[in-house]
Amino acid sequence: MIKAARKFGIFFLIIISWVSVPQFIYAEIDWNLIKQTNLSVQPLDIATSDDGKLIFVLAQGEVLVYSIAEGKVANRISIDKDFDRMTYAGKKNVLFLTSSSSQTLKIFQLDFIYKIALDGLPFKGPADAAVTIAVFDDYQ
Repeated sequence: MIKAARKFGIFFLIIISWVSVPQFIYAEIDWNLIKQTNLSVQPLDIATSDDGKLIFVLAQGEVLVYSIAEGKVANRISIDKDFDRMTYAGKKNVLFLTSSSSQTLKIFQLDFIYKIALDGLPFKGPADAAVTIAVFDDYQ
């Protein structure tokens, strides 16, 4: 009788421990291709801006700046050919490039320059001035 109670106790303990262990639930993943672009270069690494508007693609000798809004490579940054890894710190607009072969780290500060179309707008001063100051104002 004691052996049967002991076996039942061990069996009960195994059942309780099995039930109390969290079970993993696997969910299905539904995915859709948004866009595919041919880059004409072999990508080595990628990084994205914090807002998701830009994708930086590291290729041999350059970084391609792909604009999601425009759907194309908006800019190219020439770099040394031995860099093979990259990351981007969006809050500071800093691009980090590393080379495993030359054991080098380069840090680039990125400044985005936006072109403002001034065609047909009133201006003061020469049209071909080296510096343009654009004023946006709202009377309310």
